[in-house]
Amino acid sequence: MQKPIIYQMLPRIWGNDRIRPKKNGSLADNGSGKFSDIDKETLEYIKWLGCSHVWYTGILRHSTQASEDGCMPSHPQFVKGKAGSPYAICDYYDVNPYLADNPQDRLTEFEQLIKRTHEAGLKLVIDFVPNHVSRDYGKVNPVPGHPVLGAEDDKTVHWKAENDFYYYVGEKLTLPTPVPKGMKPYEECPAMATGNNCYNPSPGINDWYETVKINYGDNHTATWDKMYDIIDFWAGKGVDGFRCDMVELVPPQFFKWLISSIKAKYPETIFIAEVYKKELYGEYIREIGFDYLYDKSGLYDTLRTVVEKNVNDNGMPIELWQSATGITRNWQFLGDLQPYMLNFLENHDEQRFASEFFGKEARNTFAPLYVSLYLNTAPFMIYFGEETGECGMDEEGFSGCDGRTTIFDWWSVSSIRRLRKVIASGEYKTLNVSRLVKGGLKREEAELFCRFAESIRYASVDKAIKFGTTYDLCYCNAGSEGFDKNRHYIFLRDYEEHTVLVAANFSDKEARMKISIPEHAFEWMGIPVTEYLNPGSCIEVTVPPMDGTIIKLS
Repeated sequence: MQKPIIYQMLPRIWGNDRIRPKKNGSLADNGSGKFSDIDKETLEYIKWLGCSHVWYTGILRHSTQASEDGCMPSHPQFVKGKAGSPYAICDYYDVNPYLADNPQDRLTEFEQLIKRTHEAGLKLVIDFVPNHVSRDYGKVNPVPGHPVLGAEDDKTVHWKAENDFYYYVGEKLTLPTPVPKGMKPYEECPAMATGNNCYNPSPGINDWYETVKINYGDNHTATWDKMYDIIDFWAGKGVDGFRCDMVELVPPQFFKWLISSIKAKYPETIFIAEVYKKELYGEYIREIGFDYLYDKSGLYDTLRTVVEKNVNDNGMPIELWQSATGITRNWQFLGDLQPYMLNFLENHDEQRFASEFFGKEARNTFAPLYVSLYLNTAPFMIYFGEETGECGMDEEGFSGCDGRTTIFDWWSVSSIRRLRKVIASGEYKTLNVSRLVKGGLKREEAELFCRFAESIRYASVDKAIKFGTTYDLCYCNAGSEGFDKNRHYIFLRDYEEHTVLVAANFSDKEARMKISIPEHAFEWMGIPVTEYLNPGSCIEVTVPPMDGTIIKLS
C-alpha cells in the first residue's frame, strides 16, 4: 500500500509534438495527442515517479468546432475555443475521435489504454460530468443502445420531475456570443437552463453558456438510472475511479445512491468530488460516501495566499489571513477528515505555480510542496508538466495568457515535448542534471525535475509519510530562535520507530531555526527518548528561501 498520488494529464496536449502551434489554430493546424502517445514508456515513467493513479482528463466525447479526425463540428457560437471544453459532453458513452489513430476504432483504442495502464501497475481515473451536458448533447452521432437524456422529455412545461432538462416554453435561447460570419445563429427553442444554475433563456458571457443543466428532481427518477448506467458502462470497461465535476450542483441524495449502488457491484471504485464549500466536507465523506474531496478551499487556498504574500512582498505587515498559521487552522478545521482530502498545487482549473500569476518561479515550489505532500496521509495530485516547472504562460487562443494550460484550444506545450523526449530516452531515471539536459530538458527544468521527482518518490515509499501521525510543532516554537510563525511551518511525521521533521520556509531569506520537540509529542507519538533526541534537546534546522527540508530523527 502506498500514499495515493494521482498524475493528471490532458491527452490532447500530452502527445502533441507540433513545434509551432498557431494561436486559435484548428485541429488541422495544431494537431492533437493520441491515446497511443500514452505508451508503455510513459506509463512506466508515471509509475517510477511514485504515482498510483492516472487521471485522463478530456476522454468523454465533447462538443468541438473540429471536423477532422472523425469529429462532428458543433455550432461555434456556443463552443468555447476551437477544441471545445472537455466538460461540455455530447455523448457520455463515447470517447473523443481525435484521440484515436483510427477514429472508427476509438473505443477499442481507449480499452487498450486501460489495459496498458493496468499492466503498468497504475489505476485509471476519468471525469464524470453529472451536472450538465453540451448544448447539442445527443445530436452528434450518439452511441446506439444507451439512453439519451431528454429524448422523452415533455417540452411544453418548464419543469417536470420526469424531465431530464429545464425548458423555457415559447422562448428562444439568446447566447452572449456573436454569430460567426456567414452562419445562422444557433437555434434552441424552447431554450434550456444553463449548466451553472443559470435559470433563464439568456445566459451571460461568464455563464457556462456552452452547457445545459440536468434536472434530477427531488427523489429517485429515471434521470438517476440513466446516470448510473453511464458509470456502470465505464466501470465495466475497467475504469477504476471517477473525478466528479461540480458535485455541489447535483442533489447529494443522488450521489449517495449512486456511489453505494456502484460500489455494491465494483467495490474498489473510487469517487473524487470537486467540492468547494468547506462546511459540506463532512457530509460528502461521512454521509454521501465520496472517497476523496478537493481541498481547494482549504489547504490549496491557504498555501497560495501565503506564497503570494511572500513572492510579492511589498513590505507591508502580514495579515492573519496571509500567515502560515493558516495551515494550522486548516488542519484543525478538518480534524479526522484530513486523510480524505486530495491535496494539490496545480490542476486544469488553477493557474500553474510557476506562472506570473502565482509563484513566479518554479524553484519557489518546494515550501508549499513539502506541506501539501508531506503534512498528512492524504493523497496528492500532480498536473502534467508540473515536475519540470511548466509556467502556463502561452497565449493559445480562447484561453489567452492566463497562467493555465489551455483546455479549450488545440495546443502543444514545449516543456511537455521536452519531458516526453527524456521519458522516451529513459534518462529521467538517472536524476542527473547534466544527462537530463543532454536528453532535452533546459537546465532549470532538469534541476527542478530532479528535486521534484525525489520528493514525490520519497512520499510514495517513506513509511512515516505514507502511514504516520502528524504533530504540528509551530505552537510550541512560537518564541524559538529563528522561527517566524507567519513565514515558517514545521511538523513531525512518525510511524513505529521512524520519525521525520519537515520544515518549510515561505520567506525570501534563509531560515536558521532552533526547534524543540515538547514532551507531549514524545508521549503521543511514542518517540523513543535517546541521548540525542529528547524533550530538552534543540534541533538546528536551516532552510533556504522558499524551500523545505526533511530531517530524519530516527
